[in-house]
Amino acid sequence: MNRSQQRILSLAIGALVLVLVSASAGYWYARRGITPSVQGSNMPAATTTAQAGQKPLYWYDPMQPSQHFDKPGKSPFMDMQLVPKYADETGGGSVKVSPDTVQNLGIRTGRVERVALSSNLHTVGSVAFDENLLTLVQARVDGYVTELRVKAPFEHVRRGQPLAQILSPQWLESEQQYLALLNMDAERSASLQQAARERLTVLGVPERTIQSLEQSRKPDATTTLYAPIDGAVTELVARQGTAFTAGTSLFRINGLKTVWVNAQIPEAQVAAATAGSTVEAQATAWPGISFKGRVLALLPEVDPQTRTLTARVAIDNPGFRLSPGMYVTLDFASSPGAPQLVVPSEAIITTGTRSVVIVAHGKNGFDIANVTTGREQNGRTPILSGLSEGDSVVLSGQFLIDSEASLTATVNRLERSTSPEMPQ
Repeated sequence: MNRSQQRILSLAIGALVLVLVSASAGYWYARRGITPSVQGSNMPAATTTAQAGQKPLYWYDPMQPSQHFDKPGKSPFMDMQLVPKYADETGGGSVKVSPDTVQNLGIRTGRVERVALSSNLHTVGSVAFDENLLTLVQARVDGYVTELRVKAPFEHVRRGQPLAQILSPQWLESEQQYLALLNMDAERSASLQQAARERLTVLGVPERTIQSLEQSRKPDATTTLYAPIDGAVTELVARQGTAFTAGTSLFRINGLKTVWVNAQIPEAQVAAATAGSTVEAQATAWPGISFKGRVLALLPEVDPQTRTLTARVAIDNPGFRLSPGMYVTLDFASSPGAPQLVVPSEAIITTGTRSVVIVAHGKNGFDIANVTTGREQNGRTPILSGLSEGDSVVLSGQFLIDSEASLTATVNRLERSTSPEMPQ
């Protein structure tokens, strides 16, 4: 063997020794992080406890620690023997971690509290006209538009503002008949006068025109139509010089005192948008201004694509600031419900099939608890079952604790493999 080959062989032997030393050091450090039941003993915790003559509380599969068995044997889940559990093995927990390791892992804990949570919902909606404030200016007789005062759609109008002047032969004839009865002095003409006046009202003659007729005692060939409410002319059918027939809608006016906001509510949060609950809205067009409102109804239809329901919200609109088509942000406020057990949401571990938390016991012992959770609200999750008020739960470092538990089970299995087989 020449010098070059000797050099290569020496390097290979040195690398092998280094690997063995690293593995031994890693095994010693892992064993050091897990506190055995008898301090200073090199024997496994299970063997030491068994020699002390203590009876196991139960047997368990390290891969399924939540399942307990009354006697030893082979695990129904994995091809391995069940592990005995003793009362003083971990101070009541599934794994015990030394105080130095707890500090190094940065483990934080919190308490299970009983508090009343309020369901706050924040979403976005689009503004629409309030259909309850819709008014139609409709023709009840045939006629002609002689002068149009509002000539463009979506113009804002005020109540009592002139909209158009129309000529209707039927109106003119009815007005002349009413004047003839007004000029009669006979006592029996009073009932006829009242009947003629009611006929004008039924035909759609404005009250202002009837009062002017009673004062001047002169009929006018044309009659002025006035806006019945404040709002916007959303539909304009009447045009100057055109004829219309009875039943034609000349103007469609939508009020703007209040507006509707159609907000999409996720299916899981519809409980926060009950009818009658208060809402506060903000619009990017009016920074710093809040609009108050309330939920009118939750429409009974679920969007199959987004899994949302539409909440119809009525918003007060002072100054007509909000216009249909705008987007606003909505904050739904609800009163706090009944007190319930809650934990910080970061304590919950969701595996896909269940939800668990790691419960901290005295003397650095930790255990896994299966829990049933409610809907998370403001960073806290309700606990429906699995925990009690005052329990200490782990908020950070859960997976590092789990790695300690896995290491404990692995070392115990390795040591039992060199011992006589457990009876079946």
